[in-house]
Amino acid sequence: MPIDKSAKIYVAGHHGLVGSAVVRHLTSLGFTNLLLRSHSDLDLTNQLSVDEFFSSQKPDYVILAAAKVGGIHANNTYPAEFITINLQIQTNVVVSAFKYKVRKLLFLGSSCIYPKFAPQPIPESALLTGELEGTNEWYAIAKIAGVKMCQAYKLQYNFDAISAMPTNLYGRNDNFHPENSHVLPALLRRFHEAKVNGFDEVVVWGSGSPLREFLHVDDLADAVVFLLENYSDLEHVNVGSGKEVSIKELAELVKEVVGFKGELVWDTSKPDGTPRKLMDNSKIAGLGWTPKISLRDGLVDTYKWYVENYGKQ
Repeated sequence: MPIDKSAKIYVAGHHGLVGSAVVRHLTSLGFTNLLLRSHSDLDLTNQLSVDEFFSSQKPDYVILAAAKVGGIHANNTYPAEFITINLQIQTNVVVSAFKYKVRKLLFLGSSCIYPKFAPQPIPESALLTGELEGTNEWYAIAKIAGVKMCQAYKLQYNFDAISAMPTNLYGRNDNFHPENSHVLPALLRRFHEAKVNGFDEVVVWGSGSPLREFLHVDDLADAVVFLLENYSDLEHVNVGSGKEVSIKELAELVKEVVGFKGELVWDTSKPDGTPRKLMDNSKIAGLGWTPKISLRDGLVDTYKWYVENYGKQ
């Protein structure tokens, strides 16, 4: 059912990669009543503050994209913070959303909720069928709890709370940190710096053979609105591109988009990681949603944003 353009929509985490894309998309669709609060305005780990916000603002819809996120090093170094902060954010927002009669809530999880050795492509039914990847289990367990909390409130109170699990995301506002970023933004930065500094080669870890799936964050934002308007069942929904690309193909494409003319060298003494990680996208495709942005077009857009915001430093 289409959402009224004047509906109050609270986007939690609107400064992040996902939240900022959701805000851009909602704005482009003509939604005029977005509720946005930065961390300094509203601490989502503070139950009283969250309750007061919902009591005074009474949003109609909630998109919960706020989370404490980080790479392997951060997850291993601060496990207590990752599980505690994410559980606090989710619990406070879901409880207040129910208490103040929000029409619908969408919780955003992560593909890391699935078992380390899940079948490929990974179906929604793989959840809780095996052990998690140990390097980010604290974050994953918190996200699983968020999915189950939405289901519990739906089962007990018929609260319209749904969950979406995106695949590897990229796009504007991504993390381009030289040590802590994911593979795609890391490659963009390294090829750009090599081009700017006139380097002869870029060395990439591994053989380039692992397969990965990438989704432009603007496509995810489109899927979020689609699910808000078209889905209310109990089970969470995977959101992916349904397309795999090898790390080698990805690196060659990034090299081309950036315009780096030197050599691409593979350091095969370094580990490859998981050989394949693909989400089963058939459920959301069956509902009528498919991504629109090709990997090449998405990379061109992301690189342009990176150069405008970081590349001149």
